[in-house]
Amino acid sequence: MLVIRRFAVFAHRLRQDVRGVSFMEFALILPIVIAMGFYGAEMAYMATVNMQVGQIASSVADNASRLGQTDNSAVTPTVSETQVDSILTGALIEGAGIKFESTGRVILSSLEVDPSTGRQYIHWQRCRGSLKIQSKYGATGAGLTGSRLSGMGNPQITASAGSAVMFVEVYYTYQPIFGTMFVRSTNFRRESAFIIRDDRNLTPGVTGGTTKSSCS
Repeated sequence: MLVIRRFAVFAHRLRQDVRGVSFMEFALILPIVIAMGFYGAEMAYMATVNMQVGQIASSVADNASRLGQTDNSAVTPTVSETQVDSILTGALIEGAGIKFESTGRVILSSLEVDPSTGRQYIHWQRCRGSLKIQSKYGATGAGLTGSRLSGMGNPQITASAGSAVMFVEVYYTYQPIFGTMFVRSTNFRRESAFIIRDDRNLTPGVTGGTTKSSCS
C-alpha cells in the first residue's frame, strides 16, 4: 500500500510539473523554424543572383554602346575584336562570384538596318560563357535574308538607319544553395539594349584583334 501511495503522489506531482513544456514545444517547432530560415535564405539569394544577372546585361550593353567614344581622330572609329572581347571578359569578371563563366552565357548582338534592303538584321554577334545556348533572335546575319527580323526584345526594339543597337542577352543556370530541397535548377534570362553613343563605322562590323568571342 505504501508503494502504491508513493507512486500516486509521484504521478500527481508529475502531472503538475510543467517545467519542461516550453522545451518540448521548442524542440517540436525547431525543425519548422530552421526549414523556414533556409527557405528564406534560398529565396533571398535567388533574387540577388537574378538581379546580378540583370546588371551584367545592362553593363555589357552600356559598355558596348560606348566603344569608340574616346577616339578623337578624324576617322569614324571601327569596333575591334579586342574591344568587344574586353567588354565580354568584364562580364565574366563581374559574375565571378556566381561562377558565371561556367554556368552562364552573355550574347552581344549588333542590331542594324541594312542600307540596301532596309531590313533589320544582326550584323555581328559575339558570345562568352560555357553555357551552350544560342540567341533567341538568331545568329549573325539573321534578318538579312529569309524571314524578316522585325526587331529584338520585348517590348520590341529596332535600329535606326546609320546607327546600331547593342542588344545583350544573358543566360544563367541558377545553382541553389541547398540543392533541390526548395527550388529546382532554374534558368535565368535577362536582356538589355543601348543605342551606340557616337558615330561609328558600321560597314566592316568588327575588325582586327586576335581574339574572337565566337558563339559556336
